[in-house]
Amino acid sequence: MTIYSNKVAFVTGAASGIGFALCEALLAKGAKVMMADMNGPNLAEAMAKLGGASGNLSSILCDVRHAESVQAAADKTIEVFGKVHIVMNNAGVALAGQSGRTDLKDWQWIVDINLMGVVYGVEIFTPLIRSHGEGGHILNTASMAGHTTTEYMPPYHATKFAVVGYSESIAQDLIKEDIRVTCLCPTWVKSNIASSGRDRPSAQTKAEKTVEMVRAAQSNVSKLVANGMEASRLAELTLAMMAEGRLHVFNDPEVRPEIDRRAKALAKDFDAALVWLEAN
Repeated sequence: MTIYSNKVAFVTGAASGIGFALCEALLAKGAKVMMADMNGPNLAEAMAKLGGASGNLSSILCDVRHAESVQAAADKTIEVFGKVHIVMNNAGVALAGQSGRTDLKDWQWIVDINLMGVVYGVEIFTPLIRSHGEGGHILNTASMAGHTTTEYMPPYHATKFAVVGYSESIAQDLIKEDIRVTCLCPTWVKSNIASSGRDRPSAQTKAEKTVEMVRAAQSNVSKLVANGMEASRLAELTLAMMAEGRLHVFNDPEVRPEIDRRAKALAKDFDAALVWLEAN
């Protein structure tokens, strides 16, 4: 299933950034789109930018932290459009942190959104895609942070590595039913991701030292995001790679060597262990 015209797509995190750009690109290709987001005012504004509710466009409030909210969004999608072919589990947040100084409630918050939000989308929508037998496509938004790491971002890296592994696993199974899976792994893209950490549960109770560290990390990310790829260009790239049946979508030539460096580092450690096993 690689043709977008007249296909029904469900997109989370649709009110801004990558999610909005994906909705806009899908509509341009003739798809019908259900926009889902937890921010009502932003969602209404986004809908207005795309022309408002129509036979091809609808929206629903959805908090991906809760399975029942995702289920309600799925029910609404079927009610409005009759079926669904494309599911884009795009909603996500960023969280800086440091070992021993990251509140466990913040950990739960980012896992609930970045990982379980994806899981709920897959588990709830896959049976709906299966039901019509026309094939489909699932896009899970991860990050280059799901392949390489930096300091002060362990919660973010943990969730994005999880989404990459999860996507690679389900892709092997769902392809047998003509349901393809693509994992979006961008670096810096112009969006609101840098400010999302403000909504973490412990935002008002952090120790001052940790607050300074988090703010510094967010400030750095904000600068990188501001100079990142336009979300509209990433959306076009993503739809093109999905149409080709690609498992991963990358967008930044400057970090291409990181893939090789990580592979070499893994191979070096693997070989070292084999040498020890052979000698002992």
